[in-house]
Amino acid sequence: MNEQYLQTLGQQAKQASFALANLSSTQKSTLLNAIASSLTAAADEIVAANEQDVAAAKAAGLNQAMIDRLLLNHERLSGVIADIDNVVGLPDPIGREFDSRLLENGMRLCRRSVPLGVIGVIYEARPNVTVDIAVLALKTGNAVILRGGKETLNSNMAIAKVIRAAVASCGLPEDAVQLIDNPDRSLVTGLLKLDSYVDMIVPRGGDKLQRLCAEQATIPVILGGIGICHMYVDKAAELERSTDVIINAKVQRPTVCNALDTVLVHEAVAADYLPTLAAALTAQGVKLVGCEATSKLLPAYDIEAATDESFSTEWLSLTIGIKIVADIDAAIAHIRQFSSGHSEAILTDDIAAATHFMNEVNSAAVYLNASTRFTDGGQFGLGAEVAVSTQKLHARGPMGLEALTTYKWLAVGDYTARS
Repeated sequence: MNEQYLQTLGQQAKQASFALANLSSTQKSTLLNAIASSLTAAADEIVAANEQDVAAAKAAGLNQAMIDRLLLNHERLSGVIADIDNVVGLPDPIGREFDSRLLENGMRLCRRSVPLGVIGVIYEARPNVTVDIAVLALKTGNAVILRGGKETLNSNMAIAKVIRAAVASCGLPEDAVQLIDNPDRSLVTGLLKLDSYVDMIVPRGGDKLQRLCAEQATIPVILGGIGICHMYVDKAAELERSTDVIINAKVQRPTVCNALDTVLVHEAVAADYLPTLAAALTAQGVKLVGCEATSKLLPAYDIEAATDESFSTEWLSLTIGIKIVADIDAAIAHIRQFSSGHSEAILTDDIAAATHFMNEVNSAAVYLNASTRFTDGGQFGLGAEVAVSTQKLHARGPMGLEALTTYKWLAVGDYTARS
C-alpha cells in the first residue's frame, strides 16, 4: 500500500513539474504572493495546529530544545511569511543563458539554467521548513514532496493545505507541493528509492537521518544540516569584543545548526580571558564542558570533563565545549578532527593568522571576527534556504535558489552534421 501511495505522489509531482518548468518570473511572483496572502489569512488556524503539536511534545516529555524548534507562534509565522517577500524580490535563476560560444563547425552552443524537476525533502521538527522549501521550489519551477517529522504533523498539514490551495487558485496543479502525512517511517526509505520521479533528496535532520539517506537512497542526496561549529580565540584577538560574539553565537538561538558548539582559546590568553568568558557564559545559563587545562584555570566552576565524544557533539542547547590550544595550528587540527564542515570562525586582529586560518579551514562557511550564526540563506541574501549543505557536490553552504537548478546544453546548427 505504501509503495503505491509513493508511486502516486511521484507521478503527480512529476506531472506538476512540467507545468511549473516554464512559468514566467511574473507568474512565479504572483504565485508566491498568493501563498503569502493565504498563509497570513490562515495564521490563526496554523498557530492553533502548532499548539496541538507543542502540547503533544510536552506531554511526550520532549526536551525544551526540541519544543523550541517546533514552535511556530504568530511572531515566528509572520517572520516566515515576510521571508516569502524576500524570495519574490530575488532574481529568477531559471532561463539564464551563459557560456555562449561559436564552435569551429559553425554551431552556436550555450547553457541554460533549468529546474531540477522534483525535489524530496525530509526534515525534522521545524514547521517553517514546510514554507521555506515550498517557496524556494516553486520560485525555481520545481515540484516538491515534503516529509516532516511526526512532532509537527498537525502544523505541516495545516501549512501544506493552505499552500496547495494557493497554488490551485493560480491555475496550477496543487500537487506541485505534496506532504507525506503518514508518520510511518517506511515511507522515508520508500521515498529514497523513488528515482523514477524524484531528482534530488535533501535531508534536514540529525546524523541518523543523514546516514540513512546516504546509505539507502537511489537518488542524489545533499547532506547537511549538522553543525558542529567552532570559534577560535587567537592570541591577537580583541578580547573585550570577543565575548559578545561568542555569546551571540552560542546563546541567540542555541537549538539551530549554526549555533556555536566549541570555543578554542590560545594558551597565551587563556589565563586572562577564560575567567571573563566563563562568567559571561554561565550568566546566560550556559553549561561548560572543558578540557583538563580549562578546569584547572576555572576551579570555581562546575565544569564537565570534555572527551572526544563531547567534542563530536552538536549540542543544540545551552552547552558549550571549551579547549585551550597551543597555537593556531592546534586549533585548525582540532577543527579538522571534529568539525562537521558547517561553520567555523577565528577572532583575531592579526592578518597573517586570519589568512592562515581561512585558507586552512575548509568548512562551508569560514568567518573572521563574526558569529557563526550568519550561516543562513536569509543572512547571505539568498532568501530562505532549503538546507545548509556540508558536502561539496553539487551545492555547499546555505542552499538558495541556484542550488535548486541544473542546466542543459542548447546547440543551434545550420543542418550541421558531424564530420
